[in-house]
Amino acid sequence: MRTLGNIIWVSFGGIILAVVWVLCAIICFCSIVGIPIGVQCLKFARFVLWPFGSTIKYSGSNVHFAINLIWILLFGWELALLSFVIGLIWCITIIGIPFGVQSIKFSQLAFMPFGAEII
Repeated sequence: MRTLGNIIWVSFGGIILAVVWVLCAIICFCSIVGIPIGVQCLKFARFVLWPFGSTIKYSGSNVHFAINLIWILLFGWELALLSFVIGLIWCITIIGIPFGVQSIKFSQLAFMPFGAEII
């Protein structure tokens, strides 16, 4: 079931979110300071591309909080808004509700990605 869910997800919107995460990573790679942020963006791009069968575990520290604040100012709010809107569009149909819920979870991840771990 998760393979079918991933195929449907990629076909109907998941690729858009993954491409946006990769673009954010490329922009972050332009500076030396942004390289760790870009690496994290690539990890989440892979997760956003194939989300079913994986979960996110959140743990944080003061360093993660500081990096998340910078992230929110640069890319976080745009990615969170995009994920939320795609999730609302998915929730219009009954069949799309699981995909919409998954996309809305990505909006939380896009808002505060540092300190999150994919399991």
